[in-house]
Amino acid sequence: MIDTSLPADRALSIVVPCHNEADALPLLVPRLLALCANVSGASEILLVNDGSTDATAAIMEQLAAAHPQVVAVHLARRYGQQIALSAGLSLCRGARIFIIDADLQDPPELLPDMMRLMDEGADVVYGQRRKRDGESAFKRQSARFFYRFMRLAGDEALPPDTGDFRLFNRRVWELLQRMPERQRFLRGMIAWIGLKQVALPYDRKPRPAGVSKYPLRRMLHFAMDAITSFSVFPLRLSLWLSFGCSLLAAALLLYVLVVWLFGATVWGWASLATILLFFFALQFFCIGMIGEYVGRIYLESKQRPLFIIDRVSGGTTA
Repeated sequence: MIDTSLPADRALSIVVPCHNEADALPLLVPRLLALCANVSGASEILLVNDGSTDATAAIMEQLAAAHPQVVAVHLARRYGQQIALSAGLSLCRGARIFIIDADLQDPPELLPDMMRLMDEGADVVYGQRRKRDGESAFKRQSARFFYRFMRLAGDEALPPDTGDFRLFNRRVWELLQRMPERQRFLRGMIAWIGLKQVALPYDRKPRPAGVSKYPLRRMLHFAMDAITSFSVFPLRLSLWLSFGCSLLAAALLLYVLVVWLFGATVWGWASLATILLFFFALQFFCIGMIGEYVGRIYLESKQRPLFIIDRVSGGTTA
């Protein structure tokens, strides 16, 4: 069972989602433990096993047995990084919550700077990337486009070039726990809360071990979840496209009538098929976007548990 004796002043909870991170965990956890030793107040490190198929689960158990601050949380299956983070957050008991990926691209040694900014009054301190070493040009440019698009389309301004790497206080945690949505986009949810949020610029490092868990397919799925969770821009875009196409159709009709009145033959009926196909494609695009939103309403309406925790090991705070 998890110990519930963490003091409430500067107690720190660290949440780390893990999927096939057997190579990275032995590098990450000692660095986190060294940081915890310098934090005034008790601390806990929650490692969340998100359906790993390598030795991650066994390594987590070894770390939990060897270090009383480490808690191994095993989910019933793979749910994805955002749900794994939500599962870890549900168990946090600290006054301050620090979330970080296991791949060590985000340096945990920035925690003292984040704590200092929180001591000065910040509710949220988020890492903002200046450089993204070790990533392809496509990934850098696609991430840049995504954040700019989200700022254009979203109802709330999402800070550019940020991830889930951040520190926030208990008040933000309590507000976050009141958000029941299934399609999770935590960095957007935290930005939506508001309060005092401060950026901490840093340079992102290459992954020292393991491989990325975000191939193109998963990146696209994540982007779709983010956009449809925080914006109705695609639905409005469908309306604007429909209006524009209506104007185009009216202009084409006027052209046909003018040519007919002057007695000329209207050529180009082969291109008419292309125009019709364009309109049909546009219609299916609009229907598809509406379907995305309806599907999310359907998933929300079922009210299934967001995640299922198989077991929890460790948790006796030193």
